Parts: sequence; structure tokens; C-alpha cells
Amino acid sequence: MTKKIDLQIYTPDKIRNFSIVAHIDHGKSTLSDRLLEATETLSGHKKHAEQFLDKLQVERERGITVKAQTVSMFYHQNNEEYLLNLIDTPGHVDFSYEVSRSLYACQGAILLVDAVDGIQAQTMANFYLAFEQGLKIIPVINKIDLQNAQPEKIAQELQMLFDFNAEDILFVSAKTGEGIPQLLEAIVKRLPAPAAHLDQPLKALLFDSWFDEYRGVVCLVYLQSGSLKKGDQIELAQMEKNYEILEVGLMHPNETPQPTLYAGQVGYIIAGMKTVRDARVGDTIFNPKEPIQPFPGFKPAKPMVFAGIYPIDSSDFNDLQEAIEKLTLNDASVSVEKKTSTALGIGFRCGFLGLLHMDVFKQRLEQEYDQVVIVTAPSVLYKLKLKSGETVDIENPSEFPDPTVIEEILEPIMDATIIVPQKFIGNIISLCEEKLGKQKEMTFLDTERIILKYELPLNEIATDFYDQLKSLSSGYASFDYEGPFYRPADLVKLDILLNGQQVDALSIIVHKEKAYYVGRNLTEKLRKVIPRQMYDVAIQAAIGAKIIARETVKAFRKDVTGYLYGGDITRKMKLLEKQKKGKKRMKQIGKVTVPQEAFYTILKKD
Repeated sequence: MTKKIDLQIYTPDKIRNFSIVAHIDHGKSTLSDRLLEATETLSGHKKHAEQFLDKLQVERERGITVKAQTVSMFYHQNNEEYLLNLIDTPGHVDFSYEVSRSLYACQGAILLVDAVDGIQAQTMANFYLAFEQGLKIIPVINKIDLQNAQPEKIAQELQMLFDFNAEDILFVSAKTGEGIPQLLEAIVKRLPAPAAHLDQPLKALLFDSWFDEYRGVVCLVYLQSGSLKKGDQIELAQMEKNYEILEVGLMHPNETPQPTLYAGQVGYIIAGMKTVRDARVGDTIFNPKEPIQPFPGFKPAKPMVFAGIYPIDSSDFNDLQEAIEKLTLNDASVSVEKKTSTALGIGFRCGFLGLLHMDVFKQRLEQEYDQVVIVTAPSVLYKLKLKSGETVDIENPSEFPDPTVIEEILEPIMDATIIVPQKFIGNIISLCEEKLGKQKEMTFLDTERIILKYELPLNEIATDFYDQLKSLSSGYASFDYEGPFYRPADLVKLDILLNGQQVDALSIIVHKEKAYYVGRNLTEKLRKVIPRQMYDVAIQAAIGAKIIARETVKAFRKDVTGYLYGGDITRKMKLLEKQKKGKKRMKQIGKVTVPQEAFYTILKKD
């Protein structure tokens, strides 16, 4: 049943558009759910179910938010009726691109901090994102119901780091609902209304979009001026394409069609777009008869980490292509190009914003599209100065030129901020040193915790730095990065050979000082996962023509002399000789099949 709501009564002064920003796992999705319940947006039977805004399976399993979601709520205060638009944003470092684009549609933000964990690296990053965007920020300390909560201590941290006043800080428990009424009051009182104009021509910001199999692309829009209704003609400024509006409405809590959307409101539109590539995030929607000055587009997210994605069975290539196309419909920050690998056949080379982004993309391919894929070792973008004077960008190890033509290699370096309890500081400093990091500063956040700033090569932190950081600090350290900037480095290309044949999918770029260790490690791992063949398999790690590590997978031996007992030794020798010749011939024509697990194993660094 469509809810009949007269949106015309919600003039800009009765609207609040806000977002909740927080470090991963600080209770943002739970708080969103509690706000939905308090404003009776979620009906009773849905209460306390799984987190409403985390719709993707991967979000529910990992307990993280990947896609920004939006929901509209109606709230009564002092006989006034308000329209509150909550724009839920991801909290993880790789998705700060989603956060920044979601913040464009907001005028205020709730900065949510866990009463036990306190301020984390991501809290700082998100605070500065919201602050730079000029948003009014309400600091909220969550999880005050926990026994080991320290709200007063955390409140002092907020005052010290971000200059909040003590009386501005709110205390809530998203789990029990304590403090939620006060938070809703503060949203109306303290957050500014949107500066929107109903009497001006239509100008709307497209800040998110996703693909619906039945209705095409659904776009989330924020109307700065004018109104939008079914049947209107619209144009997208960047794409220069025209569409007719088929449906407009509010997310309340799911898509709820409405006759019209008005200035200052946040809602969705469906206009018959076929792909999300048409609905560029950051684009401006306007009436073709009334041209306007478009919004400045978002800085497009630059991919930082690259990997090949290949189907296990090359006959599944078309299915994989379709799945990747559908997924990138919802995620314009993934760059995709077709690639052929001699070891893995035809597939794609994809660029991601970071490791978690890559992991989530792969997990969504598997869960939502039933694809079984091989993902090659992640690599980063290097800048190569050649002796000829030109500079080239290379991210795929198989495209690395001959070392003799390279003048110098520049690698991407990230400015990392790590917040860690004092008792783990030794472990974390050792980890950063091992990853060839340069310490820039070390300051105390409070008596217990330290803020470390490091310059770390992206190549070194690209695979498993985050996991190691968590395990070495019992999960207490948090990590955020920005960058990259480039500086010269001593790097080499490490190849893996199986019986002398190079496996292009296993080539990686490593720091020269680590090459021997990495090569030995890889060959040992491969020896364990490559199944025994009918002949010996030599696994070698090489830099150019120099072999730096070798392992051998021993051949199977069928007992060809088993049925002989007693008799002449020459007869035995003859049979063994015959077997040896057969194996030799087999080795020449036989191709070593590298099983799926071998590629997975290589991907997981120790």
C-alpha cells in the first residue's frame, strides 16, 4: 500500500538532511534502525531484525556498510511535523568515496563514537571529511549501556581532538534506545535546514544510483531547487542525455512512490536509464528548457589497487562479464578492462579503491551472481621513468619493460594514521618497519593510546596489512590512509616458473631487499598446493634470468614391478627404464595444471 503523504507541506525549513559518520562497527546501522523505530518508519514486526539499511548479504555477514543507503522519516516536535532524511554512509577507509558523495546531499552529520573503543582512525578521517564539507556536526557517544563504557573519558577526547563543547555531546545507547528522543530533538534544533528554493528552476544532485532488474536504474537525488514529478522531462548535465521521469518517491523505508518531490527533499527517481554508467554520481539533473549552472562534479575515485579477475572455467566468461557489468552498474569506482592471460585465459583487469573494496567486490560476485572466480595478486600503479625520457604508468607486472630500459621506478606511498593502545606499540612499530614504513610522528591521544603517523608503500600494505595490524593489536588498533604521493624505490619483477614455463598470473613486483624471502615463500607454498603429476615439477622463482629459489614436486611412481617376484634384476630394470622414458615424454608434452587453490594460496600473504 502506498502511503499518502502530502510532501508539499514539508517546505525547506521543515527538512533536515543528515548523515551518520563513524568508524567501522561503532553502531551506526543499529542507531539508524533505532531512529527508524522512534519515528515509526519501521513497523513493529521488523523491529530488532537484521539491520535495515545494510541490505547486501556481504554487509550483514561482515557487519559493515558498503553501499550508502537513504531513508526518510517523519517526526513531530512542538506541534510541527518535520521530514528527516538519513543518508547512511559506509565507515571503512576504502569506501570514503561513498561517504564523501553521500555528504554532498547533507547539511549536517552525526559523528558517532563508541563509548568503549573511543576515537579511531576512521572517526578522525570522517570528521575531517564532514568538516571540510562545512557540515554542522553533532557528536554522539554510543553504547553507553555496556559495562566497560567510559563515556566521560571519550567526551574529553572529543573535546581535545575536535574542539567540541562538553554540553554539545550527546550520550545514547542505540541498542536499548536510551537518549534517542534527545538525539532527534537535537537533529531538528541544531542542524541547519537545506538552502533550497521552490520558485527557481529544477536543479537536483544525483548522489547515488543502483540497478533494479525490473525497472532499470534507480537514482537517489537531492533537490536544491524546483520540483520533480512523473512525466517531467529531465536532462543530465555531464551525460547530456534526456529522459522522462517514470516514477518519483521517498525511501520510506523502501521505495514509496509519491506524486511530486520538492526543493530541499531527498528521494528517488526512475527515468528508464539502462545502466548506472548513464547515472553518473555527482551529475546535475535539470529541466532541458531551463538550463542552470551544474554542481561541481565529484572528484572521481581513483583506483589504487589492481587485480585480474578470471573465470575458473573459460566457458563461463560471458556470465562473468554480465555479472561484472551489473556490479559496476552500482559501483562506478571500479575500473574494468578485458585482459587475456596465458595461464588463466580471458578475463578482466579491475581497479579498486583498496583491499576491502576488492574483497567485497569478489564476495558480491560470488554471492549475488554465483560466479566462481580467480583473483590474481593485487598490484598497485607504478610510474616508470624510462631512459628514453618518457614516463609510463604500469600496474600489471606482466607489462613491466626490460629492466635495462628503466631509469627509475616511482612507487605510490600512503600517509597512514594508526591509533593504537600503548601496550601494542612495539608490535605495530615492528610491523610498519617490516613494511618499509617511515615514521613521521608519534603523539599521545590520551594516557592509554598513541597516534602514529607513517609513510607506507602501498605495495607493502596492499594485501594483508590491515589483518596483521588487527591481529598484532588484539583488534584494538585502527588504521586510515590518504594519498598517494610517489617516490623512487628499488623494485624488481619476480617471476614464477613451472618446469621453465613462466606463469604470468603469478608475477609480482617486490622491493629488491625482500625478493629472496618472497620468492622462497612463494615456491614453498606452491609446492604444497600443486598436485603431484606423473613427472617431476620444478617450481622456480626468478628475477630476470637469475633463479633465486627452487622447489620440486616429486612425481608419482606406479609400482610397475609389483607383479614380479624373484627373477632376473634386468627385467626389473627394463620396466623401470620404460617407465622413465614414458615420464620424460609426458613431461615434454604435459602441461602442469595449476589448481585454483594454488592461485588463492599465492594471494594470501603470510
